[in-house]
Amino acid sequence: MRARDIPFSAWIGIFGIAIAFLAAVFAPLLAPYGETEIVGSVWEPMGGAFFFGTDNLGRDILSRLIYGARTTLFVALAATVISFSLGIFLSFTAAVSRGIIDLTFSRFNDLMMSIPTLIFALVVLAVLPQNLLILILVMAVLDSTRVYRLGRAVALDVAVMEFVEAARLRGEGKMWIIFREILPNTLSPLLAEFGLRFAFAILFLSTLSFLGLGIQPPSADWGGMVKDNKDGIIFGISAALVPGTAIAVIAVCVNLVVDWLLRRTSSLKGGRGDA
Repeated sequence: MRARDIPFSAWIGIFGIAIAFLAAVFAPLLAPYGETEIVGSVWEPMGGAFFFGTDNLGRDILSRLIYGARTTLFVALAATVISFSLGIFLSFTAAVSRGIIDLTFSRFNDLMMSIPTLIFALVVLAVLPQNLLILILVMAVLDSTRVYRLGRAVALDVAVMEFVEAARLRGEGKMWIIFREILPNTLSPLLAEFGLRFAFAILFLSTLSFLGLGIQPPSADWGGMVKDNKDGIIFGISAALVPGTAIAVIAVCVNLVVDWLLRRTSSLKGGRGDA
């Protein structure tokens, strides 16, 4: 794959994601002020010393936005990686094992998916201690059910192919078949799904923070910033719109990259069929 083969829309998405991750990594160097530093009056307008103005406590919104990128992206990425690792391992194991293992895993997954995700997360987070590890694990477990469904579907398609049967006849174990035969042949759709799950994780985390059960103050995250400044909208204050726009932009950027990956996957399948 060459750089010129990547469409312009995908480049926009890659550029937006790169900016967000660079801001997250170099937040202390890029932010004009500290994450919790009160530097002005409440809800000062944009411009002057404060590019995006100040929030409901007089903190610089640009600085909070940059630090919020670190928290939001880290939690969303960690939850997505764990959910994918768990969902793919269990789904591939079920697809290779079949029988009672497949039935048990699949029915338990259906049971988990039947519970409204947001309600389940709110109940669990309200009972358990509120810290980053618990938040990441709850998000990961809930999202792994969606990953399991996709992983099992693509794994079943590959598990019946001749090279997998040949590996079984050679006496290869389940782990060999999963990691050496099935996984390499399902990477394209799984990468696209990883991008989608990452975007949904950002939105889900922002929703939890807006409801008060996500990232806890004074730590900055985009959903919490919207919550802190939502009352300003009544008075024409745009402080809540800045983090809200950041959430929307990063979600769109991820989807642009995912759309390109899906189109590329489809073209590869078409090429194989024509051959």
